[in-house]
Amino acid sequence: MNELVPVGAISPLRQRLIDDMTMRRFSRETQRNYLRDVGRFATWLGRSPHTATAEDVRRFQIEQQDAGVPAPTMNSIVAALRFFFTHTLDRPELARKLVRTAHARKIPVVLTIARRSG
Repeated sequence: MNELVPVGAISPLRQRLIDDMTMRRFSRETQRNYLRDVGRFATWLGRSPHTATAEDVRRFQIEQQDAGVPAPTMNSIVAALRFFFTHTLDRPELARKLVRTAHARKIPVVLTIARRSG
């Protein structure tokens, strides 16, 4: 019984996003993350995200970076918004305005086998 119970009515735009992700067989975890990230943008915007402009997208990314949002989180948000703008809204020009954040990746520590002399 891991069914999600909707709280109130779902907007047609949110339902369309869910349908687009389901049609492409996104995992439940990915769907949950994308809904959260698109919701984060909509909350920041203060209006429906279908009304967003290229300048809104730019300001959102700048403000998120200034707020100290880590690079991997920003890249996750970028992936969600790219999908939303490209597939759900059919506004690829907005998706092209999104910028992935470069971040240093740590090289894993590799343990070597110690040789015994003797």
